[in-house]
Amino acid sequence: MRVTEYSQVWNLDNLFSDKRTSFQFDEYINYIETKVYDLENKLSHLNTPKEVNESFKVAELIDSIGEIRTNLSQSNSYITCLLAQNTKDQNAPMLRGKTTSINARFEAALKKLQKILVKTEHPLWEDMLDTKVLSSYKFILTEWRKKAALHLTDDEESLISDLMVDGYHAWGQFYHSVIGSLKVSVQMDGERKELSVGQAINLRSHPDEAVRKESHYALEKIWKDNEEQFAKMLNHIAGFRLQLYQKRRLENILEEPLMVNRLQEGTLNAMWTAVSKNKQPFTKYLYQKAKMNGDTKMKSYNFWAPLRKSNSKINYEDAVHFILEQFSQFGTELESFSRQAFNKGWIEAENRPNKSVAAFCASFPMSGESRVFMTYGNRITNVLTLAHELGHAFHNHAMKPIEGINRQYPMCIAETASTFAEMIILDAALAKAESTEEKLFLLDEKLKRSVMNFMNIHSRFLFEKRFYEERKSGIVSSSRLNELMQEAIDEGYDGSFDNASIRSWVWTPHYYITKSPFYNYPYTFGYIFSLCIYAKAKDKGKAFEKYYIDLLQDSGRMSPEDLAMKHLGEDITSETFWEKGIELCVKDVEEFITLTSS
Repeated sequence: MRVTEYSQVWNLDNLFSDKRTSFQFDEYINYIETKVYDLENKLSHLNTPKEVNESFKVAELIDSIGEIRTNLSQSNSYITCLLAQNTKDQNAPMLRGKTTSINARFEAALKKLQKILVKTEHPLWEDMLDTKVLSSYKFILTEWRKKAALHLTDDEESLISDLMVDGYHAWGQFYHSVIGSLKVSVQMDGERKELSVGQAINLRSHPDEAVRKESHYALEKIWKDNEEQFAKMLNHIAGFRLQLYQKRRLENILEEPLMVNRLQEGTLNAMWTAVSKNKQPFTKYLYQKAKMNGDTKMKSYNFWAPLRKSNSKINYEDAVHFILEQFSQFGTELESFSRQAFNKGWIEAENRPNKSVAAFCASFPMSGESRVFMTYGNRITNVLTLAHELGHAFHNHAMKPIEGINRQYPMCIAETASTFAEMIILDAALAKAESTEEKLFLLDEKLKRSVMNFMNIHSRFLFEKRFYEERKSGIVSSSRLNELMQEAIDEGYDGSFDNASIRSWVWTPHYYITKSPFYNYPYTFGYIFSLCIYAKAKDKGKAFEKYYIDLLQDSGRMSPEDLAMKHLGEDITSETFWEKGIELCVKDVEEFITLTSS
């Protein structure tokens, strides 16, 4: 019997100084609530600054905010882990309810501080930012001042918050409730089965084309039968958001998502222009795959199908050793950190029932640790997922010496370290592939990621942008939503996709997320950005690790444009930067075409 060196079950017991019961965790939540109360009390006595020496008061408040945010992150991550390791945990949802309430009070207090600071006279404000106690917070304070200018009166903000709970956010929650209740009837394995939407969607990678095709059309029927109620949900969410924009005098529908991601609109436009100009190689890849299936055009239900059946299995121990070996080729810090994560029980990878489906990485900033969650299945794709989540954990590790208030990085940067780590492993696996079939399988995995980011995500962005523009004039019908989706898919995939789901606006949950508008383009941004970083790392070898860590540490305290210029010497407002990353993926297409043509 093989002796296992690394546990596949994580350790959550030591995250709160050995507070191992829910009652003791309740005490921790009460401690955070007391901190929020103290912050509210201090703010009730705070006036708009009139002198430079009041910078000390502001600095104290920022330190309090950073501490509360760090504690909230610790508690929220713990609850997320409890829910993921056992979906039937009945106590975790109650704990989440308590932290959600505290978080709402904290966010309200933060808005109050921002509104007080925005009234500071501009010359005084600039002088305060230059003081020693506030200089390290200059970026975040400038960002707060901009956001505060959009806030309404306290009464209006309070009313909007109340309406969001039972109106705006309720529509998003209702969407997930309805999607979760739908059943899909699919014929497979000699019998007809009633599947959940998630189970039916997962059949898109089934090795049998007949199963993939039937599942596709069964889902399409479900979407068509229910499109009217989903159209209402989407229209209500968009309508509320647009009314809020109108009150806050935001005319550009991209203004909020750009602000959240700290991006300039010119940067976003440069990225999409570069993507649009360079789609031809990826349409060539899709046509080649279609040809291999005996089709003239890529059928949407065949996109996720395995190109070749890969029988090779990688047990967990071998996967860990492979990851550590390849990480060590990049740098000692990444390798030693990952070894620590495996040795100290930070990874939950066991394949057992009642676990959540999605893989993730949870940050525990108070403990200076992370936890990685997944279900390992002995496939190379599982190894890539493990490396991906370890990349997120390494980003958290890099942020340890940074002040709490400067640790929050935007969504468009969030996938940088994870995609970077995944690329290290994927390229190493390609280099070690022992057969053409295995190499093609891995190349196909890489290219699927490129197509998703350059074509699928682009189509989502185009649809959402055009939908919101039309929604300004009134309700958009389900038939018109289908037309908008068809147009976006045709443009996004450059006409290379057949049998596409024109009702994908129904089953794409990102459109119904009420906290994050335009939850699409950050994926493409992060993908290309990390590719460019990876290319530089390959050129400089192990010497690059220090520069890489410096970049990650600055990710929460400067804009992506400044981050790229400082650490990469690159201007990301230029199309040239984005084309460099895309060119790396084009080389994968060329190799794929060569191998499959022979």
